[in-house]
Amino acid sequence: MSDALDRGITVTEIAPMDHPVDAASCTAAAFIGRALRGPLNTPVLVESFAGFRRRFGGTWHRSSLGPAVRQFFEHGGKRLYIVRVANNARGAMICLPAEHGMLVLRALEPGSTEHIRAAVDYDGIEASDTVHFNLTLQRITPDTGLVLDQEIYRRLSCDADDRRNVVEALLDSAIARAQAPAPQGRPAATIGPDAESASGYVSQAQRGNDGDELCDYDLVGSAERSTGIFALEGVEQFDLLYMPPPGKEVDLGPTAILAAELYCRRRGAMLIVDPPSAWTSVDEAVSGIRRSGFASSNMVSYYPRMIDREDPHAQPRGIGGALAGLLCKLDEQLGPWQDLDQPGYRLSRRFRPALVLEPDEAIQLVREGLNVLAGDEAGKAAFCGSVTLGRGSPIDRRFASLPVRRSCLQLTNAIARATRWAVFEAGGPVVAKHLRGQVHAYLAALAEQGAFASERFTVDCEASVPDPSIGRDRVVTILLSFQPVDCEEVISLTLHLSAAGCRVSSTAFAPVNAECA
Repeated sequence: MSDALDRGITVTEIAPMDHPVDAASCTAAAFIGRALRGPLNTPVLVESFAGFRRRFGGTWHRSSLGPAVRQFFEHGGKRLYIVRVANNARGAMICLPAEHGMLVLRALEPGSTEHIRAAVDYDGIEASDTVHFNLTLQRITPDTGLVLDQEIYRRLSCDADDRRNVVEALLDSAIARAQAPAPQGRPAATIGPDAESASGYVSQAQRGNDGDELCDYDLVGSAERSTGIFALEGVEQFDLLYMPPPGKEVDLGPTAILAAELYCRRRGAMLIVDPPSAWTSVDEAVSGIRRSGFASSNMVSYYPRMIDREDPHAQPRGIGGALAGLLCKLDEQLGPWQDLDQPGYRLSRRFRPALVLEPDEAIQLVREGLNVLAGDEAGKAAFCGSVTLGRGSPIDRRFASLPVRRSCLQLTNAIARATRWAVFEAGGPVVAKHLRGQVHAYLAALAEQGAFASERFTVDCEASVPDPSIGRDRVVTILLSFQPVDCEEVISLTLHLSAAGCRVSSTAFAPVNAECA
């Protein structure tokens, strides 16, 4: 998968029939927020803070995305998808004089730090040809002028009927777009023997701007246009979603939280939510979480906020980025079925809790579904509680445990990805038998890693036969029964696979099957 995902048709690779289910997949997180530069509404994979700085401009006083990304990598995260969103931001503009008007180019990536330039020449074009021209676009660093990206287009035209029309050709550009309508004549050469002056590259005539502060609707975006949260449709799998506060003194609103929770529920991911800045006491936190009505096992939050020791004037801040990094580190080293409250998974000493809690207060917060941040003797804070916000959910109270919920999500996501082939294979009994062996081998591998409290688990599979006469596609059903570590009960899940995707449901009974470990 490329770093920058295509905005067009998304092609999903289906694992082959004999490919085992991956029991050691790397956890990926996704952050959505405001940045100085970078593509809008396009997931970009970054694997270090230096990579984020190169592509998105690093930290910025008008955005909390940069500090959250730094927290993520400082606390052990390795794979992070960034979705940049903006509110009325505009790209820089270049004006190229033409015979009859002006060819206007607008930077594709908006922002005040996005610097582009262009050059026109007639190299390789016959002297009798007064229509075509060559165009070179460059993205450069604003301070040193270092070329970051370059595109060269040969034999373009401003003629709307020409197959090499400049407006159409630049639709594939990652640097700029040509504004319609184009001038009637071609732009004047800026370099080469045909140039009227030694202007060379033409710099932008108008700088871009960073737009206004974000609101909830900028983060939510549109499913139809694949913006905001829905830009993540281009990512095959992510496990954690975090949206840093949209403004310096603005909390994430309920509209964005509820939309993100619904999206995470559909994608089998966890949503990390910072506590509101208004919760300055335990009583306010308890009453606030009750008023919010959040009751989802796909949400994880904590209390209190943290204070940066390096900034004596800083207000308490959310550290959702650090939580995402620690969870990714935990998955890689021990597995998502493990508790985060153990040595080696503490916050950086740079952070201290904004509020010191008494033991009874911590117990009360955990009962309400909030993990507690408490300092230890070494001056590092730890996440205590290991709970989701599913404590009030009537669906399955067992998923109020964060390790149980996350291990179930990892398990079902991995199986769903690896067994897509079954939906498109003929032969119901044969497919079911092969599926049973494939899933059984995966659960056995998890049992060896210590994911289950008991080595006994069951797998059963059914594959219906498609009937074109009534428009019925194949439906594959996988029934699972297992007991996660530190869970007192056996969990039974049913995966319903079809061409449209995978749906997971809880069942009240365990499948009885000879394929028991």
